Amino acid sequence: MKQVLQIQAQLVTYAPPFLDPNFAAVKLIGICAVHCKLRQAALIFSQLADPNVFAWNAILKAHSYNHNWSYTLHYFNCQLSSPTAPAPDEYTFTSVLKACAGLMAVLDGCKVHAVVVKTSFNFNIFVQNSLIDMYFKFGNSDIAQLLFDEMLVRDVVSWNTLVSGYSLCGNVELARWVFDKMPVKNLVSWSAMMAAYARSGDLEAARQLFDVMPERNVVSWNAMIAGYAQNEKYSNAINLFNEMQKTGNVRPNDVTLISVLSACAHLGAFDLGKWIDRFISRSGMELSLFLGNALVDMYAKCGFIVEARRIFDKMQERDVISWSIIISGLAMHGHAEEAFEYFFEMLDCGVMPNEVTFMGLLSACTHSGLVDKGLKYFNMMDHIYGITPKIEHYGCVVDLLSRSGRLVEAEDLINSMPIEANVIVWGALLGGCRIYGDIERGERVVQRILELDSEHSGSYVYLANVYASVGRLDDAAKCRLNMRENKVMKTPGCSWIEVHNAVHEFFMGDRSHPQSDIIYATISDLMLRMKLAGYKPKTDLIVHSIDEEEKENALSTHSEKLAMAFGLISTSKGTTIRVVKNLRVCNDCHEATKFISRIVEREIIVRDRSRFHHFKDGKCSCNDYW
Repeated sequence: MKQVLQIQAQLVTYAPPFLDPNFAAVKLIGICAVHCKLRQAALIFSQLADPNVFAWNAILKAHSYNHNWSYTLHYFNCQLSSPTAPAPDEYTFTSVLKACAGLMAVLDGCKVHAVVVKTSFNFNIFVQNSLIDMYFKFGNSDIAQLLFDEMLVRDVVSWNTLVSGYSLCGNVELARWVFDKMPVKNLVSWSAMMAAYARSGDLEAARQLFDVMPERNVVSWNAMIAGYAQNEKYSNAINLFNEMQKTGNVRPNDVTLISVLSACAHLGAFDLGKWIDRFISRSGMELSLFLGNALVDMYAKCGFIVEARRIFDKMQERDVISWSIIISGLAMHGHAEEAFEYFFEMLDCGVMPNEVTFMGLLSACTHSGLVDKGLKYFNMMDHIYGITPKIEHYGCVVDLLSRSGRLVEAEDLINSMPIEANVIVWGALLGGCRIYGDIERGERVVQRILELDSEHSGSYVYLANVYASVGRLDDAAKCRLNMRENKVMKTPGCSWIEVHNAVHEFFMGDRSHPQSDIIYATISDLMLRMKLAGYKPKTDLIVHSIDEEEKENALSTHSEKLAMAFGLISTSKGTTIRVVKNLRVCNDCHEATKFISRIVEREIIVRDRSRFHHFKDGKCSCNDYW
């Protein structure tokens, strides 16, 4: 952009008289659009004394291309209302119809359709394709199909639009029927059908199509990688990206990297994420808004909040998502005060917060026990910013009150909610009952949870634990029996660790890893050394009727302990161990990891489903409040 602005300055200063200003403006606006510089594009357009249809189309396309659809409609209305503006052409309508679809502006879409008919562009194939796409996005497949049937001439884009449209409406069978009928298929056709399967969750069918494609381009790879990432098959997404790299003939673009960074963020695959960061710099790719957001999110979720802030500070453009990501990232790491500082800086920059921003702020308060501040931000949502709290916000506040022991207030808040509390909200209160030993309230909460979800394993486990802890062993046994009779299954604990650019997955008691023998030998050695250092396994967490030694063995094979042991045998002395877990880290693993960090003299970073725990020298960054 620096060079572009220099060229623009030369044009303003030395432009020859024969140079049409519209021609130069169209080129400059197009470049600004690619670089997301819409203010600059608008400024260039505003300097034109008599913009022609190409200039109007350029400014419309610039805003539509960058999903700034409301401004696309604004400029189109200006064009229609101006007595000197040229009449719209086919390229005008393609940008405007895309904007209507993006905004889900059904009434505006119908009005634009009327203008299309009035100006006799309703038989133009480009405009027809855009109309079909728009009506599909409105969810009106009948009108879209009718428009398709009325087309005198159809190109491959028309057929592709039909396939994509039916997949968007969730009718994958009809999309496949159209795909099989297509007289000619191109790469877009294959990618659209593959994306349809991925969107419906049928990854096996999507992969079958991908494997038999006659040729592939970056869009094809992106569709399959994104399909894996969006369906939470993060390891598959990373493995396919590695395959893509090995082919050597397809270069990843920002869409590829955003999907892979999402997978890295979820799995804690820092090495690959860092490689992508270096790849962006090395290849001269511009750090776009979306790519920047993905990088900040990856670093924050992989435990590198300093790197996340570095990328954030480097970003030329930031939106509310950017600010929400950094605020939530700081909250996950327990840096509440810094999260608040970024919030106020965000307001100073004129960016208004949304519901995700407030989730980050409330999480920061929860992880630091800042109850009054959390209540202040919760009340601020509606009273100052007009944001109606969602059930997630109520859940966060209930969790905040419950963790601090204010169980009466937490229950009163649930009972006064304008929306019905779900299992997660009641579960937050149940967590407080467990921490503070409020058995009577806990039993009452469990009954509410089981009314909403009879297969909620956490409730059965909680009751069994409570009964066992107070000596009511028969009641504890009944809970376990009820679980079996109702076929209630606990969500299995799963942990991931990245070593030498490969992500390794472990479940509780897992022996599928090729190095299982060494891993279990390492755990046995650690358990012995930990006990000598004063560690006592929290066997009261095991509710099954087994002897003490079996309980200790069960605790020692929790997934995060297996991942840590593998990290210790696979990395050099002093290397930080990074583990990601799908569930909340249990009390025993939390206590054990503190001992392990001191014994092996390493920093161990564990990300559970709610926050980061940085273990070093026998202490945790959460100060045992999580």
